[in-house]
Amino acid sequence: MISNLCSALRVVGLVSLVITSISVPSRAGGPASAGWTKLSPTTPFPARAAFASAFDPISKKVVVFGGSDGVNQLDETWTFDGTTWTQVHTNVSPGARADAAIAYDAKTQKLVMFGGFIGLTILNDTWLWDGATSTWTQAQPTTVPTGATNPSLFTDPANGHVDMFGGYQGRFYSRSMYQWTGSDWLLLNPSTTPYPRAGAVAVFDPPSHRVVMFGGISDIWIVQNTWTWDGTNWMQEQPATQPPPLYFTTGAFDPAVGQVVVFGGGSVGVDQNTTWTWNGKNWHQQSPAFSPPSRELFGTVWYPPQHQFLIFGGDLFSTGQLYGDTWSLAKN
Repeated sequence: MISNLCSALRVVGLVSLVITSISVPSRAGGPASAGWTKLSPTTPFPARAAFASAFDPISKKVVVFGGSDGVNQLDETWTFDGTTWTQVHTNVSPGARADAAIAYDAKTQKLVMFGGFIGLTILNDTWLWDGATSTWTQAQPTTVPTGATNPSLFTDPANGHVDMFGGYQGRFYSRSMYQWTGSDWLLLNPSTTPYPRAGAVAVFDPPSHRVVMFGGISDIWIVQNTWTWDGTNWMQEQPATQPPPLYFTTGAFDPAVGQVVVFGGGSVGVDQNTTWTWNGKNWHQQSPAFSPPSRELFGTVWYPPQHQFLIFGGDLFSTGQLYGDTWSLAKN
């Protein structure tokens, strides 16, 4: 079990991105055929879950911060260069935390991290990762959003800044939406917003030029609906097929198949090892010959330098088993 707060978040909910500068590919014809392969990095990923992770286009590395080792929240920064996982020691660092969220701000060319928790304290601080210097800086915004765990952070499809939606605030789930301006959080007021939630998957889909969001945990049970964000407003989609209710999962756009890919996550207390793709209109379940073990609270990125769709870490809720593995999804 990752933490008492994670468990409490589940109880409340059951009674809680990565964008890179790439050319927009065309859609693959029909559902993508793909297979999973377990990688063998020179230095493996340290076993942990509930960390914040994203691809940093400036350093061309995957960046991971914090998480839980099953007992304590962590304050470590790790990077992956396609070959090895490396712990990065910085003079200034965010405090230990789990369930924070992070995304790339294309305007400022920095990763923006918000929230999470330490012990029973939900955090509301904002940190910036500069991939050019491998340094953390704490931002000092005038507007400070309410602290939250598992909010959705993603790059805005209209202007490249980081947007934040929802999260669990300790007593309530949020539907508030903010945008990072580079120095402050700006409260957004779209005319339509999804129902409050935390732990949803939200991914920028370049062909449609929208962010697609699915699932999460809310105070009305586990969420099973699909929404898209165009930078101005949210629209609820009506796909013919949807994944089961999912939470604590992540996804990324895979240019190799031209679709958003989502793996695993929790579903009504049972972790999954299924692979789903979103083609802009509908969800399709894939049938790879081999899949990673079921898990939640793990990391997912598209890694452009090696054209790899990666997942890493996480835990199995039923047993508390932590993973320190790295997997790649390849188009067959």
